[in-house]
Amino acid sequence: MQATMSLTTPPPPPPKTLPGFEHIKRSWNAKYAAYAARILPGEFYVTRSQEGVYTTLGSCISACIRDPLLGIGGMNHFMLPFSQEMAEGHAWGSAATRYGNFAMEHLINVILANGGARERLEVKIFGGGRILENMSDVGLKNITFVRDYLKTEGLRIVSEDVGNSFPRIVVYFPATGLVRVKRLRSLHNNTIVQQETQYIETIKAKPVSGDVELF
Repeated sequence: MQATMSLTTPPPPPPKTLPGFEHIKRSWNAKYAAYAARILPGEFYVTRSQEGVYTTLGSCISACIRDPLLGIGGMNHFMLPFSQEMAEGHAWGSAATRYGNFAMEHLINVILANGGARERLEVKIFGGGRILENMSDVGLKNITFVRDYLKTEGLRIVSEDVGNSFPRIVVYFPATGLVRVKRLRSLHNNTIVQQETQYIETIKAKPVSGDVELF
């Protein structure tokens, strides 16, 4: 009797990345039958291909931005560094907000540089949970910053899932605008708090330098 072998189809080769994103780790996701790029705090990723971008958020914010006509877009992952200015409520226009400006402008500029049109951009925002109990609500300050930034720049938010007290996994597909959000239970908080605490220390030690202007 001849044994029956189960054959699995290997995934296709990953799509080519845009210049500057070769270092971002991508892997095949069988659930979505697509490659997905994983971004960490302080990173962003832009694609014009049929692939996803995902990250895990606690207090941090991710803005998912795309040009729906061309299907080019991406996601960032950032947090404003906690400072005395933030504690006193002077968030907008302070040195701390330069980190948010840096994250937002880099993402937008790469989309525009690759053919996206600013007037067509649509934005979805996620994160800003209150999971850092030993600090003031930095998640809320991140939410306030990104909303103020987008309003000032005239960019429209088409959907959001922000705030509350839980972390999130966010998967975004710029080609279609599809987003999947999974809210995590509190047992995941320790890992995410550790990740975000390390990120805070990194941005304290390495200040943002240089200015970025929108196209």
